[in-house]
Amino acid sequence: MDAHEVVEKTLARLGDGEGVWISTFTAAELHARAAEIDPDLPLAGVPFAVKDNIDVAGLPTTAACPDFAYRPERNAPVVQRLIDAGAIAVGKTNLDQFATGLTGARSPYGSPESVFGGGLIAGGSSSGSAVAVANGSVAFALGTDTAGSGRVPAALNGIVGIKPTRGLLSTLGVVPACRSLDCVSIFAPDLAMADRVLRVATGTEPDDPWSRSGRRPLIGSPRVGVPETLDFFGDAGQEKAFARFAGDVTVDIGPLLEAGDLLYRGPWVAERLADLDEFLTNNPDSVLPITKKILQAGYAFSAADAFRAQHRLQELRRQADEIWQKADVLVLPTIGTTYTHAEIAADPIGRNLNLGRYTQFANLLDMAAVTVPNGFTADGRPASLTLFGPAFSDETLIRHAQTLHAETRGAN
Repeated sequence: MDAHEVVEKTLARLGDGEGVWISTFTAAELHARAAEIDPDLPLAGVPFAVKDNIDVAGLPTTAACPDFAYRPERNAPVVQRLIDAGAIAVGKTNLDQFATGLTGARSPYGSPESVFGGGLIAGGSSSGSAVAVANGSVAFALGTDTAGSGRVPAALNGIVGIKPTRGLLSTLGVVPACRSLDCVSIFAPDLAMADRVLRVATGTEPDDPWSRSGRRPLIGSPRVGVPETLDFFGDAGQEKAFARFAGDVTVDIGPLLEAGDLLYRGPWVAERLADLDEFLTNNPDSVLPITKKILQAGYAFSAADAFRAQHRLQELRRQADEIWQKADVLVLPTIGTTYTHAEIAADPIGRNLNLGRYTQFANLLDMAAVTVPNGFTADGRPASLTLFGPAFSDETLIRHAQTLHAETRGAN
């Protein structure tokens, strides 16, 4: 299939699913791009979507807040790398406003449903990117992942999500959520495509102070750790799905969970105000009530609170590092349970925290993560696994995830 045929196929799918896209290029613009592509490039003619908190020249960046919208003059470097490799940027996808949330239900542009239907949330904040991949509109998509936004939507839509080591993919040209923790993520239907995209998108940027490089040696047969105890929030189906998987050793994930609690219950909430305080102050009615409530919680923390939390986090990092003395890879359920839009509406904050229970510690503790499907529960809800490793263990995680995913598919 040549690039023009790919464009036509993509255009035919753009209407699939409500609330998935915020803006797209026109058919003429996409065909013009297809005509320019060198067929020998590594991603020649491959269509992709971009979460609408990442700059794409020619389209507005809204962060799911219409009054915040601006038109960038250039592509974010991570987007430019993909375009230079021949990929075709189709458009910008929906998200929880200002990337604040894990539900996909916090946007004035609509609330996408999981591709599995039944009123199931798509997950957030990268909701549109995940659905666009899962429904076949695009071959891959970029999201962001500060608390789990590149993993929770992957889990709820049965696709692969890669949250690389922070800094491997530049966050220049990304609307900050928590600037010190933000990470560009990748959604794809399978690990082969996700790995292919990661290799193209990786690279240091001299103008990006958060950009960095590194690589740990590939471990061919990693020791796999699993938690001593887990909370599935009463979801026996998800508990049974995870029980299909067995690790080599058990580990205490208490330090990880405590670190994760710091993200939304500690002063890292205030870091969101470092970039959004002025807009929130001058445009209070432009922000959704639930988003405003979360952002304004940051005002309650003092500078002393922030330092105390940093000190405690450093202690937790030391404790978490002990896991890597016993295991090379840690495997957890991506989410302990699933929710419908009605269930999220009944408890938007509490259930959002449940969704992030096994994701939100990763960037605070400088871990890489790879999410893969793990079949379905008896009632048809998607199950998922996430593999964690220390910073720069991305290659080991992807290689082991390929083996693990093949095994779990055979067992389901």
